[in-house]
Amino acid sequence: MTSPTVLPLETPTLGDRSYLVHDGEVAFVVDPQRDIDRVLTLLAEHDVRLTHVFETHIHNDYVTGGHALARSTGAAYLVNGADEVSFARTPLSDGQVVAVGERMRVTALATPGHTFTHLSYALTTVEDGLDRSIGVFSGGSLLYGATGRPDLLGDEHTDDLVRHQHASAHRLAELLPDGAEVYPTHGFGSFCSANQSDATSSTIGQEKRTNPALTQDEQSYVDELLAGLGAWPAYYAHMAPANAAGPGAPDLSLPALAEPAELRRRIEAGEWVVDLRSRTAFAAGHAPGTLNFGLDGGFATYLGWLVTWGTPITLLGQTSEEVTSAQRELVRIGIDRPAAHATGGPDDWSDRALSSFGTATFADLAAVRHHREVVVLDVRRTDEHDAARIQGAVNIPLHELWHRLDDVPAGEVWVHCAGGYRASVAASMLDAVGRSLVAIDDSFDNAEKVGLHLVGPSA
Repeated sequence: MTSPTVLPLETPTLGDRSYLVHDGEVAFVVDPQRDIDRVLTLLAEHDVRLTHVFETHIHNDYVTGGHALARSTGAAYLVNGADEVSFARTPLSDGQVVAVGERMRVTALATPGHTFTHLSYALTTVEDGLDRSIGVFSGGSLLYGATGRPDLLGDEHTDDLVRHQHASAHRLAELLPDGAEVYPTHGFGSFCSANQSDATSSTIGQEKRTNPALTQDEQSYVDELLAGLGAWPAYYAHMAPANAAGPGAPDLSLPALAEPAELRRRIEAGEWVVDLRSRTAFAAGHAPGTLNFGLDGGFATYLGWLVTWGTPITLLGQTSEEVTSAQRELVRIGIDRPAAHATGGPDDWSDRALSSFGTATFADLAAVRHHREVVVLDVRRTDEHDAARIQGAVNIPLHELWHRLDDVPAGEVWVHCAGGYRASVAASMLDAVGRSLVAIDDSFDNAEKVGLHLVGPSA
């Protein structure tokens, strides 16, 4: 018998994977994202029928498409029976086996740690009356070289959850053969991962050799993992309630078109008018008061993190396709409908002279500091700043900046991050309030190379 086909659906901007698995006739899906048209397209391409949709947990980092996908296709929607949800589902519990077609079997395995009710799903196939292990869909439990973070449900639960996470990793390692593939949902850049790995595939055997959850004793694992946890996006607080309510399919049609006068009115009303172009294009010229969250970086993660939830958002793209791409990113985190949109360029969006600011490298910063005093603003996270920083730099993490603009010292501001994307977002905020600034579009790895003095544990 041919092994089932496992098709990952990548969502790199959120650092997650969903999976469609089929045997040539029937299929199941694990942890689908909100934009279910991607799954429907795959089903049509492979000419298979979806019979089951599995959730490993009530997600904290994105709005699920599971409920809408099940309703659209008539598939069974399988969610842990212990989860408190407001929609009809097929409840699952530890050890329960689900037959998907005649040849695939999915076994639910309780793996608490990322949440208390987290389930992993072991896939086997039936050959000559015997089960053959294929792999495990481990959600936010066992990741590549890491585990899902245990602190998203609140500080009061973190100690219990991190110890559950260690035990759950060991449970999977003991129940499954070394050759079983590991298919996690998180761990590809998601803030749901406690650590990050560059691996794109793995097996139980590989994880036994390399994963701290399986190579360290419980206390060492607990201490190391908790010491490495940083901030997570603020929008996470809204994801679990949305998922427990059973979100419907998204509306990806274009919102209303806004003219320059309306864009100005929205900016002056405190709404967010977001320029989707690259940071280079934005710095060269933009409508005053607009904010730059380029589609070429962590657009949804940072916009969702920084915006005050419920603030109307207008999207500015060079084409309607760019606007639609941004909408697709936003519905995944529960921002369903932009207030308006406009296409073209800044000359089409502004009823007054354009704004601009300079860009530079760390070598430029090193040179200018020999001649005059400037404010060096580091918008990396606190843990990044503490590890290595430019001497004299002021650290205001990007996710705090919008509400701390008055804390930026007076003077010319040179703003940096680790690679340029966050610095451009910060620069657009500073520019919107009239600050004189330069955005450093460079890798922080170059700072010390050009003579900037670094301090911190790793400097």
